Amino acid sequence: MAVVIGLLGGLGAVGFRYLIAWFQSVFFGDGADLLARAQALAWWKLILIPAAGGLLVGPIVYFFAREARGHGVPEVMEAVALRGGRIRKRVAVIKALASSICIGSGGSVGREGPIVQIGSAIGSAAGQLLRVSESRLKTLVGCGAAAGIAATFNAPIAGAMFAIEVIVGEFGFITFSPIVISSVIATAVSRHMLENTPAFPSLPAYDLIHPIEIPLYAVLGIVAALLATGFSWILYRGEDFFERRKKIPPYLMASVGGLILGVIGIWFPQVFGNGYEAITLALNEQTGLGLLLILVVMKTLATSVTLGSGGSGGVFAPSLFIGAMGGGAFGILVGRIPGLEGMVASPGAYTLVGMGAVVAGTTHAPISAIIILFEMTGDYRIILPLMLACVISTLLSNHILKESIYTLKLVRRGLNIRAGRDVDLLRSIRVEDVMEKDVQTLGENIPIHEVLDHFEESRHLTYPVVDSKGRLSGIVSYHDYAEALRDEALQNLVLVGEVATRTVITVHPEDDLSHALHVIGNRHIETLPVVDAADPRRLVGILNQQDILFAYQKALARKSLPGR
Repeated sequence: MAVVIGLLGGLGAVGFRYLIAWFQSVFFGDGADLLARAQALAWWKLILIPAAGGLLVGPIVYFFAREARGHGVPEVMEAVALRGGRIRKRVAVIKALASSICIGSGGSVGREGPIVQIGSAIGSAAGQLLRVSESRLKTLVGCGAAAGIAATFNAPIAGAMFAIEVIVGEFGFITFSPIVISSVIATAVSRHMLENTPAFPSLPAYDLIHPIEIPLYAVLGIVAALLATGFSWILYRGEDFFERRKKIPPYLMASVGGLILGVIGIWFPQVFGNGYEAITLALNEQTGLGLLLILVVMKTLATSVTLGSGGSGGVFAPSLFIGAMGGGAFGILVGRIPGLEGMVASPGAYTLVGMGAVVAGTTHAPISAIIILFEMTGDYRIILPLMLACVISTLLSNHILKESIYTLKLVRRGLNIRAGRDVDLLRSIRVEDVMEKDVQTLGENIPIHEVLDHFEESRHLTYPVVDSKGRLSGIVSYHDYAEALRDEALQNLVLVGEVATRTVITVHPEDDLSHALHVIGNRHIETLPVVDAADPRRLVGILNQQDILFAYQKALARKSLPGR
């Protein structure tokens, strides 16, 4: 199935790119460079073209698949967390058509979001056709997302990591392996049918010139975090603005957004489409400081108008654009600092790092951002500053805004999704409603050989340890007592209390399952003793990860029932 979805996802990505190119030729005329074509058109055409695109996109999305509106990734995350990976089959077709028209008519969006939704819909359709289990269906959705990203950007590693980091939300061999296979197959298809070149080829040589640049790149990470959070915030303010325009029919709103975008494009045609031409100019240091700063603002506004009014497209390319312009401006300013002549790289290096750092800040997915920038440029020399800036940007963005540009959309709908699960649903369930109250314990003074008797009677490998008064004194896992069990000479000599862990991580009956799952995930443990909040040594139950996941699935099923 991973091979099949990789093949279909690769073909879908290639077809999507051809569809975008065809619509661009229809709206702007033939030519490889959208920026050059836009600059050659009359001002009134620049206004009417995006409006005409919106006039087509609005009704298509409104009447046939409303989940195709916007950038698409949050809808896939919602499907994985709340619907077991089930996505309507028509979404792939409607999303491809709506997004290709939007991008082709100059919409200030990218290919990433649509192709994730298209690939995920392909994976979901395949899984539903074969009636696979819910866990496998989620994996197949991840396969489709990875295939789409990998084929679109010629980035197989980044495709797999994006699916794991953003869509599926969990890493495991059973999940990771098929996602990698789909990513590889999709990339092979893309390279065979298109070309095996990075998205930004022929870049000047960038390198880390002097160790003093490390703190400068760290500052760039801070700047990128501010740009990323600002972009995310303004994006949804744009959505609020258009939603308040009640007198305009929803299916006509995208055309209004197109008119506003066209007005911006009269003076700044760089904002049309994914903006790769303008990014390439910045990378090659062919854009002045003033224009770089203005384009940061204009692209933010243009993307907010396009998506807020009901357009369809991704936010990855706009994030790259904003990062490139912001990073390029930062590089120019750094080069003007007295005393640093010859000790800092050219502005193009800061442009490249800024791209990755803003993507990391908006998506809260630093690994994907680092890898995809490396694969999109084919340049490894700038990897150290890129890693530093991406991590700093992610940490600061998460501190300022808490939510990524994807999860913020879901939170605004009342959904709080983490690691592929609805956190608010977990918060509605208390530990005492799920915990196992009939707890099997081990006395701290019993010899290890008596643990063998518990193996036959219990389904657990980890046991709370109690003292002679029955009060919690530690916890012992299989790794603690396994060596003593294998040595017959030690079985009668070693006591359970001697191998037990005395510092016990516990939860209280009043805690919610979101807190319990957070504790389990952060401490990499499987079992939590439940103790009385007033008496931390009085054991009242035990909770494990399987109990939490079962309770979540049960609550999710109950929530989906009619009338709930």
